[in-house]
Amino acid sequence: MALSLDPEIAEALAPMAGAMADATPPAVGDIAARRALWEPIIGAAGTAQPVPADVQTSEHHTTAGDGARITMRWYTKDGVAPGPAVLFFHGGGYIFGHIDLFDGPVSRYVSASGVPMLSVQYRRAPEHPFPTPLEDAYTALRWLHAHTAELGIDPDRIGVMGDSAGGGMAAGLTILARERGGPKIARQILLMPMLDDRTTTPDPHIAPHALWSYDDSLTAWPALLGEAAGGPHVPATAAPARLKDATGLPPAYIEVGQLDVFRDEDTAYATKLSRAGVPVEFHLHPGAPHEFDSIAFTSDVARRAIADRVRVLKSI
Repeated sequence: MALSLDPEIAEALAPMAGAMADATPPAVGDIAARRALWEPIIGAAGTAQPVPADVQTSEHHTTAGDGARITMRWYTKDGVAPGPAVLFFHGGGYIFGHIDLFDGPVSRYVSASGVPMLSVQYRRAPEHPFPTPLEDAYTALRWLHAHTAELGIDPDRIGVMGDSAGGGMAAGLTILARERGGPKIARQILLMPMLDDRTTTPDPHIAPHALWSYDDSLTAWPALLGEAAGGPHVPATAAPARLKDATGLPPAYIEVGQLDVFRDEDTAYATKLSRAGVPVEFHLHPGAPHEFDSIAFTSDVARRAIADRVRVLKSI
């Protein structure tokens, strides 16, 4: 029996699938075309559900090591007592997306959990290749730790979270923070994370259902890593699947769909962390492709995934 889409996801995807069937996918290496294709889709998905009225936002800025100004957006829920906080990194393969497109999802996480979030406008490849995006993330982590008192945050309860490339960045940031002796990260929440630059051979069971394709990966990783992509010298902070020793990393929540290009690397990463003694909660969602929850948000599998994420946020 072949793998197939969850029926509720297939129904939600049908209009989009019909439109995309008539379109020619962007060529490998065409980043501008991917930005033009995906940013409107991400924006539409983010506003397809109501944006909660009980979440407030404020803009903050900090300066990266190279002098660049980093924009961050702080989301809080009305009347919530001080406690944990989460640094959030958006998806987009490191090559597209920005914090405005993710206002809806971040606001909904904050509304449902009560946990405030700092969404980071990290710089994107190829204009800003590795390590710039990760250094932006580290700068934001240091800023959040430096402002815990005024923001009402427990410095021992700061987590990192992201989807797709943002999940890969969250994972890489935990490795970098360990290497540099801090700041402390209490939890890593990795949603269908992009972890391995070597995932280039199409899986025939996944390829027909892939929303993020193997060609997308063959475009994104070289944009981030240049000629090093796929070679022997890529550091784990860039592609966390390269990690040799996971000892001492923060507890992890990892989830991925069974029809996601990142399935095997995410499954392997959960195992790698587990073997190092890192507490891991791992979910493999049958019939689910990449970013299923933002497109088929009324499906049973998406509701369960969101409920799990909110539960983990509350537990930080």
